[in-house]
Amino acid sequence: MDQASVLTGEGRAPRPNILALGVFVLILGAGVLYAGLHLAGDLAVVHSVSWIPYILLGIALTIALGFEFVNGFHDTANAVATVIYTHSLPPQFAVVWSGTFNFLGVLTSTGAVAFGIISLLPVELILQVGSSAGFAMVFALLIAAIVWNLGTWYLGLPASSSHTLVGSIIGVGLANQLTAAVGTGTSGVDWSQAMGVGRALLISPLVGFGASALLLLLAKALVRVPALYKAPEGNKPPPLWIRGLLILTCTGVSFAHGSNDGQKGMGLIMLILIGTVPTAYALNRAVEPNQIPQFEEVSQRIGDVLTRAAPGATLEATDPRPFVTDFLKSRTATPQTIPAIQVLSQQIAHNVAGFTSLADVPVDQTKNVRNDMYLVSDALRVLNAGGSLKLADADQQTLTAYRKALDHSTKFIPTWVKVAVAIALGLGTMVGWKRIVVTVGEKIGKDHLTYGQGAVAELVAMSTIAAADNFGLPVSTTHVLTSGVAGTMAANGSGIQFATVRNLIVAWVLTLPAAIILSGVLFVLFKNIF
Repeated sequence: MDQASVLTGEGRAPRPNILALGVFVLILGAGVLYAGLHLAGDLAVVHSVSWIPYILLGIALTIALGFEFVNGFHDTANAVATVIYTHSLPPQFAVVWSGTFNFLGVLTSTGAVAFGIISLLPVELILQVGSSAGFAMVFALLIAAIVWNLGTWYLGLPASSSHTLVGSIIGVGLANQLTAAVGTGTSGVDWSQAMGVGRALLISPLVGFGASALLLLLAKALVRVPALYKAPEGNKPPPLWIRGLLILTCTGVSFAHGSNDGQKGMGLIMLILIGTVPTAYALNRAVEPNQIPQFEEVSQRIGDVLTRAAPGATLEATDPRPFVTDFLKSRTATPQTIPAIQVLSQQIAHNVAGFTSLADVPVDQTKNVRNDMYLVSDALRVLNAGGSLKLADADQQTLTAYRKALDHSTKFIPTWVKVAVAIALGLGTMVGWKRIVVTVGEKIGKDHLTYGQGAVAELVAMSTIAAADNFGLPVSTTHVLTSGVAGTMAANGSGIQFATVRNLIVAWVLTLPAAIILSGVLFVLFKNIF
């Protein structure tokens, strides 16, 4: 195959792509203006006498958006590989199209994946993200992820940005635990949460390979259209209906990638905002005034629920926070755990009572109220998941409603953050896509990718990512799609280039330990510097 002709769209007029590029640039310009104005508006409530928080905020946001930029050209290249190598779209138009739908996917994302990633971090670093250790954590895990992603991209290896980020988080957690002073009770990694994320990252490539192989075989049995299973002839585009199918699946993968992968940077950006300017971002200032009385009412009901869950248990200490924090570090409940959560929940209700909205909570109290809400919500999650709470159905509904109210107040993502991440991801899609596209399009199978193989691989990838998004689980677009292409090659009898597959497996195996070591070392270094 002539790689140059595929990637340059030889034989086609590139002029129409200028219009698409112009529209995309206008969208990005409007997005930058929107994000900048809203950030400035949020910071207007901050009255800091020092420029240091703003400098740290600017540096940290640049690094976080840099991660999403690299994520864009590293991961999203997979989405455009099939439409480029089946000549369904010219390369320039394909990357603009994919970038646009990555943009839309980020804007419509739920945030569940973002905070699923954050929950892997040590609890004390989350609660004290504005401390030196908190900044060391954010800088270490982001820089480690960027370095590894750039290295694998340079080698043309479709490694997983999700895998890399999870490894970086584990590295920070382990370093935080190993370097702590004896007896401090410092926590490391939430291994129960990490195992759930790890299973999703492990199973999704197997699903991609198996489901793609089966779907191709099923399609051949049911859809007997020979043209669908042929390789492109020269640079000739496929028939219109096949071209439409491939563009549709490319669109779906791009949108799903944005809605899942885009969230990983969002959660980290929220930690950065909370750490540098808690006055503006510790609590969700968009909570409606009528929700405060509802919160007070459900707080009263959760107190009754916890009393029934631990009858006769009392807390003699005046401060319940150490008991709740220690439980989250050790994951071992004591007789004081449930009454401590109950007392802390009532303190939260008392602290927000009388205010018309969370924006009215005094500046000096916002960070503490946020931390208390986070502690109670996470403690209830862990207790409930571990079976320590034996609740009737009605009480379980109350617990769910209470945690939802707490999370709505603390686990939120402003629209401007979504816009900023969408811009970074969309621009990344348009910049460095070629290396990964060549690997996916030419180096996995021995024969040229057929129209049917491209459609099947992307359909499976799109469905898998969308399903994971609904469950709040991060999955790798790279792993799902490349394994899907390999699955179609195996099912089609096209043969697989085992040298490439071997390199992909090596990258998959090395990503986790490499990211762990790199982020751990950087965390220790930055912690000493800060």
